[in-house]
Amino acid sequence: MIDTRRDGSVAVVTIDRHSTRNALDAEVCTALREAIDSAGAAAEGEDPVRAIVVTGAGTAFCAGADLSGGVYNLNFYDAHAAMLRAVESVPVPVIAAVNGPAVGAGVQLALAADLRVVAPGAVFAVPVVKVGLALDNWTIKRLANVVGGGHARSVLMAARPVGAEEAARIGLANEIGGLDTAMELAAEISRFAPLSLRHIKSVINDDDARLLPREEHTELQQRAWRSEDMAEARAAREEKRPPVFRGR
Repeated sequence: MIDTRRDGSVAVVTIDRHSTRNALDAEVCTALREAIDSAGAAAEGEDPVRAIVVTGAGTAFCAGADLSGGVYNLNFYDAHAAMLRAVESVPVPVIAAVNGPAVGAGVQLALAADLRVVAPGAVFAVPVVKVGLALDNWTIKRLANVVGGGHARSVLMAARPVGAEEAARIGLANEIGGLDTAMELAAEISRFAPLSLRHIKSVINDDDARLLPREEHTELQQRAWRSEDMAEARAAREEKRPPVFRGR
């Protein structure tokens, strides 16, 4: 499910769920958080971890939330939020090696990382408006902080998929390349001053993305999650038909 290995001072954490294209459920999120926490704890040891690479096994980075695995409950919501916070707060740089499609929760995982190396055939997509769900404030604001408000609107409101070249153009990808490219970048960064890197990471992540949402934001998000439209999206998926949304 989660494979962890060391390559010198770089820890490599791989989501390995071929049958679901590396989709996330509460169990996977918890295991991934524990792997990140363990690598972070090793940053202070005699053989320290200086950087972390997160990637997916096979041809997908992460196909999003596992819709067959109970993601519509608070267990997934809490485990997923804790995983993202671990990636964001671990005291060493995290590089997402986006080796294939990153959808929904996969995009969130990539956004939590400090740098993204994107394979030529990879694509980002956040289709929440097509399934009646609502993102948390952190995801929307972090995406806007990374790519700018205009591009974030296209990705979220128009559900526009973003390929590798476009991702590089708008700042979602720091480099284009495969796992080898990500490992080379991680090895280079691992030779830099750890305290300097930790300071940069802390300051950059101290944006408004972690501010508590206003009551109206929370109400709108919960309204979407409780809506008939969300139930319609689930039914349409099971019945293999387009959903018909009614705004209630």
